[in-house]
Amino acid sequence: MRRRLGPAQTVFLGFLLLILTGTFLLSLPISTSTGSRAPLVDALFTANSAICVTGLIVVDTGKYWSHFGQIVILTLIQLGGLGYMTIASLIVLILRRRITLEEKLAFKEGMDQFSMSEIAHFIKQVIKTTVLIEGVGAFILFLHWQDRFGMPGAAYKGVFHAISAFCNAGFSLFSNNLEDYKGDVVVSITIMCLVVIGGIGYTVIRDIYHHYITKRKHRQLYFHTRSVLTMTAILILSGAFFIFFFESVNPQVFQQLSLKEKILSSFFQSIAPRTAGFSSIPIGQMAIPTLLLLIILMFIGASPGGTGGGIKTTTFLVLISSTWSTIKRRRDVQIFKRRIPEEVIYKSFAIFIIALSLIVVVTFFMLNTEGKGLVPVLFEVVSAFGTVGLSTGITPTLTSAGKLLLIVTMFIGRVGLLTFAVAFTRRREDPLYRYPEERILVG
Repeated sequence: MRRRLGPAQTVFLGFLLLILTGTFLLSLPISTSTGSRAPLVDALFTANSAICVTGLIVVDTGKYWSHFGQIVILTLIQLGGLGYMTIASLIVLILRRRITLEEKLAFKEGMDQFSMSEIAHFIKQVIKTTVLIEGVGAFILFLHWQDRFGMPGAAYKGVFHAISAFCNAGFSLFSNNLEDYKGDVVVSITIMCLVVIGGIGYTVIRDIYHHYITKRKHRQLYFHTRSVLTMTAILILSGAFFIFFFESVNPQVFQQLSLKEKILSSFFQSIAPRTAGFSSIPIGQMAIPTLLLLIILMFIGASPGGTGGGIKTTTFLVLISSTWSTIKRRRDVQIFKRRIPEEVIYKSFAIFIIALSLIVVVTFFMLNTEGKGLVPVLFEVVSAFGTVGLSTGITPTLTSAGKLLLIVTMFIGRVGLLTFAVAFTRRREDPLYRYPEERILVG
């Protein structure tokens, strides 16, 4: 009897298929501006980075790839941002085929949703919301850039950067990313808004819409929404403050900027590590304390159900709350006057330990294969794991072994740590017995 794939295996194989398809297309001569075939490892790295909405690049996106190659990358970014299971379930709906219970479980796993009900309605809303938000962002950038690039060029660049920003990908058609626009209020704020909206997740966007736009005042925002918005605000504000503080004494970056550029760059680089990957100032020239702060922000990442990676804001919130409850000797973990289930607490610590272990192992191997310093390598690995895309500039100089290590790290970070782990384990088996309980000294 043939064994059916579980939800985790379905998500895993779905993303892998998309990556291989993208690799094949990018390896074609038509995908490069010179008409020559791209090295297989570079095509694989770029396709993987695009579908995992990471943004790490080994070649200049705007110069190395042709328009065909850039459109392939943009399509992969959009598919990766929406999520493989959203696309798969949409195809099922178009074909009008009945969705089985196992398929519903897979859709639930791939889209980070609480319930399996009304999946069709949710997917349609995801598509509409994505098109609307990306369309507004692209239109604003088009109006702002048309005098500089002309109507066709402004439209193309506007669409590319709007999709890349909303999907938290960080791919840019400019060789120095967005460093030329560090003092541009329109470009900076548009990109920042797209990144934040894409990173908070569709469930939060829908909840905010129903609460504030349709005026459903009879109910409060979901507990999940309040948690995400609170952590997002705290991370952005605290990150911007510390970046401004650390870089104000850095002669290589901030001392050459005006006050407006310093403030915009501080907020921009506080939001970008939340898995977006855009940069308005040279990351490689930042002070060591700032790089450490960015590593922490990249590790935390975006929010569940969004287009970003990392351990997620809510996971970090549960970890902090659990630690505080232990210090206060409270029996329950409480957030906003609500008790957190033990299952969520265990899952949060499992995600944290697996993520930390993955980063340590990959960093250890890359330190041996690349011959780079600890900070640049650690920064690169965390950026790959969080599907961020920020780099100190060492990505193009990596060996094939280093590139493959980052490819695996990006893939695991995108499909999810627990999804990746469950894909290689047997189905859950509850034992018929329990062992006696014993205490052990810790701490």
